[in-house]
Amino acid sequence: MLTNIRENSQGAIAKIILGLVILTFAIAGVGSYTNSVDTSVAEVNGEKISQQAYNQAYQAQRRRMQQQFGEMFDTLAANKDYMENFRNGVLDNLIDEMLLDQNANELEIRVSDQQLKKTIRSMPEFQIDGVFDNNRYLAIINQSGFFQSSDFRDYLRTEIKRRQLTQAIASTAFSVPYQEKLIQKLQDQHRDIRVATIAAEQFKKNADISDAEIKSYYQANQARFETQEQAKVDYVTLNVNDISKGIKITDKDIKAYYQDNINKYTQPEQRRVAHILIEFGNDEAAAKSKAEAILTKIKQGENFAKLAKTDSADTLSGENGGDLEWLEKGTIDDAFDKAAFSLSKVGQVSGVVKSSYGYHIIKLTDLKPAKVTPLVEVHDKIAAKLAKEKAQDKFFELQQKLAEVSYEVPDNLEDAANSVDAKVMTSTWLKRSGNAAPFNDKKVTDAIFSDVVLKEGLNSDVIEVNDNLALVLRLNEYQEAKVKPLADVKAQINAILIAQKASEQAHLKAQALLTALKSSKNVDALLKELNTKFETKANITRNSSTVDRMITKAAFVLPHPVKGKVSASTVTLANGDLAVIELKAVKAGSTKEDANLAKQLTSQLAQSAYQNYIDSLKAEAKIIRHKVKAPAAAY
Repeated sequence: MLTNIRENSQGAIAKIILGLVILTFAIAGVGSYTNSVDTSVAEVNGEKISQQAYNQAYQAQRRRMQQQFGEMFDTLAANKDYMENFRNGVLDNLIDEMLLDQNANELEIRVSDQQLKKTIRSMPEFQIDGVFDNNRYLAIINQSGFFQSSDFRDYLRTEIKRRQLTQAIASTAFSVPYQEKLIQKLQDQHRDIRVATIAAEQFKKNADISDAEIKSYYQANQARFETQEQAKVDYVTLNVNDISKGIKITDKDIKAYYQDNINKYTQPEQRRVAHILIEFGNDEAAAKSKAEAILTKIKQGENFAKLAKTDSADTLSGENGGDLEWLEKGTIDDAFDKAAFSLSKVGQVSGVVKSSYGYHIIKLTDLKPAKVTPLVEVHDKIAAKLAKEKAQDKFFELQQKLAEVSYEVPDNLEDAANSVDAKVMTSTWLKRSGNAAPFNDKKVTDAIFSDVVLKEGLNSDVIEVNDNLALVLRLNEYQEAKVKPLADVKAQINAILIAQKASEQAHLKAQALLTALKSSKNVDALLKELNTKFETKANITRNSSTVDRMITKAAFVLPHPVKGKVSASTVTLANGDLAVIELKAVKAGSTKEDANLAKQLTSQLAQSAYQNYIDSLKAEAKIIRHKVKAPAAAY
């Protein structure tokens, strides 16, 4: 067949077709073929948001949610409606950011190279001992996906412009005293109410449910009675802790490790020093002369601590007599370090020492000699460490063997288990979420419900759950998600419908009671018929813990009572009962000043101002949204 194709491709017709294709590429360009499909997820005032930008934002937001909610996020992610809102939320954020960027450009907000450089150098992430380190800077931005420093600078420039704009908007928000007093009065307001609760339970005995009603409810609520898909798996595990139990460590091994790593068990010499710092300023010679003059005063008997407080440029330590607390060798400026550790007696004072900070006079105030922890004290810890290290090496060796055998013999786990001297175990029923460890790990559940395991019936790859645990698994038994038969849930549905009808009946009775109450009729007989009575609740607040939350919420939306008019309403409680609430009195709250309330109010106003600003940009913008889907790598 390949020969026929090769021969036919040499014919005249084939050459003509090939020539036309080449001519088309030459005229239109290859790019017109590869770039003809628009993969953008949105367009804002003619500027497109690429699929790549969306993917990055989506994955970043997903990681943040997983870190914040842990296993709960896996449950949320299984909900299609939730994930649809999640994806749209990511796109909304990208659109908001693009509107901000466009507006910042229109307002000609600029970030100078000097400002950018200053910001980068002041970021603690890029510093070592408080000093900017270029190698650390490059390493961190590379880990974050910025392989060119210019890319990071562009990103940071955009972020600073956004921050300047949003802070400018937020700073326009402020609260005024009358608003604070009004809110304080509302928050501290107290109300007197009386409540009559009508229990739904009393109406259940008269609630008749037909088979037709049960069937109708069942058909309308299929999802409510659906069981999750679940699987049992056979599995083989490798655990570093189990491996380490079979490893023997000799005293010779322990002693050798101790001697080779003696620095780990040595507390370095520590020195407590005080200093007086004279900064170079604009005249280094004058600074040196001043330091020498202070040294002369010290030699003549003047108090070091007092001179540090009055003359040292390091005002923070100066307040404490120049004290720098305990230092270890190699943790400070080289010149300072050398001078401080050359002092041999407590109370000894150095000469004038020049460092990168200025001129110093250093006094040794206390000394802790180096201390070596005896082998006997760390013997057991070293033994455990060596056992774990050897177990870790054995773990990786066995893991490789397990991977090879489970792949070469994919239709059972016995051979793989025998190769690493392990046993095949069987799990309980497992679902996509909510399993016990190690089956709660996403990598494990993904493998359980993968096509390789479920459909092809093969062993999974070796799954590294963490640095100490790995496993391989295969399907033992599987149950698809399915709706439970009506017969299995009939009693459950019957109970639901009875509760609904009872609550509906209680609602009708509550409405009748409310109508009578508002008509100023005597309701005693009706209350007796409903097996209830009014109970007074005095001085309730918005956060009262002694009153049902639903009752409190309803009570605080009722209008103030006026003479000749009843202020009342009904509310359905969480258990299906009904409550009739009558508001009797409203008591004004305190007007005392609350600094925290002012801050909270200003913060809320700032958030509102920002959202209004974004809404105004959206109202004037031309925004085209395309349907978005989660990146395939996210599943």
